Amino acid sequence: MRNTSVVIPTLVRIKPGALDRIGVYVQRGQFSRAVLLFNKELDHALVDRVDWSLAANGIEVLARVEVVNSSFEHAQEIFQSLSAKTDVIIGLGGGKALDVAKYTAFLTRLPYIAVPTALSNDGFCSPQSSLDFKGKRRSFASAMPYGVVVDTQVCLNAPRILWLAGIGDSVAKITSVYDWKLAFRIKGTQVDDFAALLSDATVFQLMAKPDHDLEGMRLLATALMLNGIAMEICGSSRPASGSEHLISHALDLGGGKSRLHGLQVGAATYMVSQLQGRGTERIAELFEATGFWTALREDPFSRTDWEAAFRAAPTVKTDFYTVLSEQDRTADLVHIMDTDPRLQGIFT
Repeated sequence: MRNTSVVIPTLVRIKPGALDRIGVYVQRGQFSRAVLLFNKELDHALVDRVDWSLAANGIEVLARVEVVNSSFEHAQEIFQSLSAKTDVIIGLGGGKALDVAKYTAFLTRLPYIAVPTALSNDGFCSPQSSLDFKGKRRSFASAMPYGVVVDTQVCLNAPRILWLAGIGDSVAKITSVYDWKLAFRIKGTQVDDFAALLSDATVFQLMAKPDHDLEGMRLLATALMLNGIAMEICGSSRPASGSEHLISHALDLGGGKSRLHGLQVGAATYMVSQLQGRGTERIAELFEATGFWTALREDPFSRTDWEAAFRAAPTVKTDFYTVLSEQDRTADLVHIMDTDPRLQGIFT
């Protein structure tokens, strides 16, 4: 029988002003010596607010580390430099800092608190870190956070395009869960019903109020966090990643213009939903309501890059059965890309 024990966050705070209470939360966890990792590009006013809150609550910061890149080697360097007195690691900022902090916590077996300052993907609360290794992006097993602290006002103040990327990554659960169940029917891939249900439910909760305001941020943060927990529950990325993610990974490997993961995934989700024959209108309505389509038209994708990604996607994970595994769907996807009225102006 499969081991069903899972690690989920003990501390969860998703509200405006949470950043200024990080010291209170760390103290309540009975931690006293922290290491703070943050993005080099992060607004230092946010770092100062965390510093002040930690100091005000008697938390000693043993080191403040600027994460300059998300490489495996950089994470190893930080791990080797950590003081043995450290009892908690705090990751502050975007995906780069959070992935490195999460992997460092995994190596040290120390509690980790994730403090995302934008909601562009579900990586802040997932059991994997996306790191560069020998010139390629790879996923590494990592620590689930002990705590998740999301200041919704800080996230609301972040560039709107990052919120849209988070919308795109969240809506992908519609197609990923379908692919997971398809893999069960065709290949016998084990499905964890609770993880699938949890992932599914987060999308429809988000669709109920797709607004760029504090409540919308709370719903998106909650949805992305629960998606990460769904992956931890079943021990794989299946609840959150399907054929739409394979297309995005193929785009990344193709070496074209670097784009936000969630924007790629969102566009791919819409097209894949048409292959699957479900969810298309709901996805389209969400993208209309949030301005997702408009943002893509302002900075279009390369049609050539996407056509190459359609062909390459089934080879990204050969043991990962999806709707793209049934037969070559390149022609179908190209036809959708070229003829769907909602996609006009999104590819050049």
